[in-house]
Amino acid sequence: MIGKKTLIKAVAAASVLFASSAFGAQFITIGTGGVTGTYYPTGGAICRMMNKNRKATGIRCSVESTGGSVYNVNTIKAGELDFGIAQSDTVYQAYHGEGKFKGKPIKQLRSVMAIYPELLALVVRKDSGIKKLTDIKGKRINIDVPGSGTRMTAEIVMNAFGIKKSDLAKAEELKSTEGPTMLKDNKIDGYFGVFGHPTANIKDAANSVDIDLVPIEGKPIDELVAKYPYYAKGVISGSFYKGVTHDTPSIGVKAVLVTSSKIPEKTVYALTKTILDNFDAFKKLHPAYKTITKESLLQGLAIPQHPGAIKAFKEAGILK
Repeated sequence: MIGKKTLIKAVAAASVLFASSAFGAQFITIGTGGVTGTYYPTGGAICRMMNKNRKATGIRCSVESTGGSVYNVNTIKAGELDFGIAQSDTVYQAYHGEGKFKGKPIKQLRSVMAIYPELLALVVRKDSGIKKLTDIKGKRINIDVPGSGTRMTAEIVMNAFGIKKSDLAKAEELKSTEGPTMLKDNKIDGYFGVFGHPTANIKDAANSVDIDLVPIEGKPIDELVAKYPYYAKGVISGSFYKGVTHDTPSIGVKAVLVTSSKIPEKTVYALTKTILDNFDAFKKLHPAYKTITKESLLQGLAIPQHPGAIKAFKEAGILK
């Protein structure tokens, strides 16, 4: 005789199995970052939309707080995550086996979409007289610590404009977290930082001293975007920071949603289509999405796009 409990368990397991096969129920997980960053609420926003739409797709989505870009890419490779969010430069290096992934390319990595920009900001004191990038010559500027993402991007941009470190009156090499205090204490005229905007860092600076954001644009920037596929142009909204009422063009990396070539086309298609079909609602879910467009979701994709995502973008008329 089979015990009652055993029978109930067997029936429950069979019904789950039947539901899965009948309705194609599937579970996906998105790896993000720390709970206080922008990656975590981004993953949460995508999962909420997927779960709302699960009757149509048969997909349930859960979000996982992780160590960020490098962790997500490696965990997708290991098959323990279905999707993850990572910086476009990390994605490029992982696929090509460069930087932290030297000699270990992750060729099964695929991009889905580039969600929002993490843009380089040049934050200056309003009384510094710095109106354009080349005005930093002869000024005191914090260029961030060696080896940081901000430092790498700042140096690439400075080089593109023919500005050397020696052209500055003083080149500080402290973390961008020190920027607001140094600006307030008049120890520097400006500082660089790569952020998802709006950021508390620049809000702190704007609340203690009159600041401005310097446009980072022009032919040298166009050439950089053409040369480095993981860079993309973007705009820091004039509604983000006290005293800065103009939109500020800049350059940066993108927060890219990535997956594996092993994830089925219909899964990636369903996720991409859900975001595109509900794009206006998606944009309202976080301030960092304020300046994104459906077209900008394709800018900064540094590696091949998953066929499922391509199909959804083509159907929406965004990809030719």
